[in-house]
Amino acid sequence: MVKQKAAALGVTMAEYIRQLVDRDQERGAVTADVSAIIGIGRSGGSDIATDRVAATADAVAALHESR
Repeated sequence: MVKQKAAALGVTMAEYIRQLVDRDQERGAVTADVSAIIGIGRSGGSDIATDRVAATADAVAALHESR
């Protein structure tokens, strides 16, 4: 797809990619409110951050049992 687009524009792939990077940098940094994604996927189930040590121990034990 990149090769065809570059050919259609009459430039090399490298030049086309340079143009894309330049255009992206001209737009500046994208800023967003991170609170928009906090809580996404929250199921009300287990909290791996809280139970990470036990979950890791269970996974290691299961791995050794399967051998």
